[in-house]
Amino acid sequence: MTKTELAKQMREASYLTGEFKLRSGNISNFYWDKYRFESNPALLTAIAEEMAKLLPRSCDGLAGLELGGIPLATALSLQTGIPCFYVRKEAKTYGTCNLIEGGAKEGSRLVVIEDVITTAGQVCTSIEQIRAAGYIVEHVVAVIDREAGGAAKIDELGCTFASVFTLTELEGE
Repeated sequence: MTKTELAKQMREASYLTGEFKLRSGNISNFYWDKYRFESNPALLTAIAEEMAKLLPRSCDGLAGLELGGIPLATALSLQTGIPCFYVRKEAKTYGTCNLIEGGAKEGSRLVVIEDVITTAGQVCTSIEQIRAAGYIVEHVVAVIDREAGGAAKIDELGCTFASVFTLTELEGE
């Protein structure tokens, strides 16, 4: 599937109009329902193929953020053979009490995987938590950049950022 075809199919499957409150608290008249493209095997596979092109040459693992980053990191892991790990919004209070699930070794270089970036509030919080837990994070890869300041916030944390699509690109398709 070409990138243009992928954009068209993603739009058909998951672009909604109406009034939506975003995680940032902002109100939007459109919404990309990521679960609609993440739950579609053909779209998820094609997205993982595009995301694989954006990964740095060397990393120890893919850190999928709860919830939307987890299926993406899993699909990307299957595509590339790079191990994936799952990052909770907060460490669980029972069992292993882990923030990061999957057995990543301290000091590992992890690439944060996310679905949609708006202001990057949760991504930046997660980067700080992952680093505080002893891991190295220098890169973030997402499916959609809504171009609402998130890339700059990620840059402020010393990370590179890449997305399969920007909002401008998706609107042009």
